[in-house]
Amino acid sequence: MTLEAFLACIHLLALLTMVVFLSSEAALCRTEWMNAAVVQRLARLDMIFGIAAVAVLATGLMRVFLGAKGASWYVSQPLFHLKMALFITGALLSFKPTVVFRRWLRQLRDNGSLPAAAEVQSTRKWIMWQAHLIAVIAAVAVFYARGW
Repeated sequence: MTLEAFLACIHLLALLTMVVFLSSEAALCRTEWMNAAVVQRLARLDMIFGIAAVAVLATGLMRVFLGAKGASWYVSQPLFHLKMALFITGALLSFKPTVVFRRWLRQLRDNGSLPAAAEVQSTRKWIMWQAHLIAVIAAVAVFYARGW
């Protein structure tokens, strides 16, 4: 029981960390605020977001394999599979902003140029898709945790 509570706690902390850093990316990725410091900060925020996402996955897998319900319970739940599919979709969505932020940082270091407004807006849309997907994943998790 203590292990289950501990795993749930660190899973939620990792999830909240992921949400905070993705929200920070969404807040900063705006054309009107773009400057050299923001480009550097976005790259750093995205790295921390990625680490938090890996922590969410790792702690989730620990809950599956070490938790009280056991892997067979999780695997038998259709909503668990939906949740995993949505998480993978979110991970795939996160690749584009990550690549873009690294390119912006490289361009900034190479020639001091800032990203074009259209590219900033496009990248922000990808971030917002991820953010909205997290809310859907949380809703699915609540329903399947209650045996729906």
